[in-house]
Amino acid sequence: MGKFSAYKLPLKSLSVGSHEFDYHLDKKFFEDMESADIHDADLNIHVTVVAKNDLYELTIDITGEITLLCDRCLDDLQWPVDTTYHIYVKYGADYNDDSDELLEIPESDNYLNIAYMIYDTVALTIPIKHVHPLGKCNRAMSSLLKKHRAPGNISEEDGEMMEEIIDDIENTDVADSDNEATTDPRWDELKKLNDNN
Repeated sequence: MGKFSAYKLPLKSLSVGSHEFDYHLDKKFFEDMESADIHDADLNIHVTVVAKNDLYELTIDITGEITLLCDRCLDDLQWPVDTTYHIYVKYGADYNDDSDELLEIPESDNYLNIAYMIYDTVALTIPIKHVHPLGKCNRAMSSLLKKHRAPGNISEEDGEMMEEIIDDIENTDVADSDNEATTDPRWDELKKLNDNN
């Protein structure tokens, strides 16, 4: 039995009318898909198949939450998912997915495995940049970013965002003694010389 055999819809054996299927996706599904972005999931999948003789109308509703890594601080980021995928399926001579609205599968296939349709639909809900809202990132990592950022090597938009993050961190009442840098007394003496001039 394959990893995704649970996601096979028995199209040929469906009678004319509406049929419903439910699935729950967790971390294992995305590990099996070898997903680099999705680290955990709690998703409910509701599939409605309307069989119309030689045409099948599929509607896949996906709701729940996935866990990504924040691009800024690398902590877990919970991302809500609420999306729908709609496609028509019909039997034909060969497999053909040239159209976004119609999928043609070989007459010899009794089942349609929708695991990859589900995965692609979830993956398309992930934004290009996945980051925590301002002020919600890991404070220790944010202070390291501030310390090591190279001026001039970031875009204006990213620079403004970084300044907002830094201001937010600096304006919090949380004192983090680990982030206080001790200074070398030799540098302190040199600074005094510079101040006197």
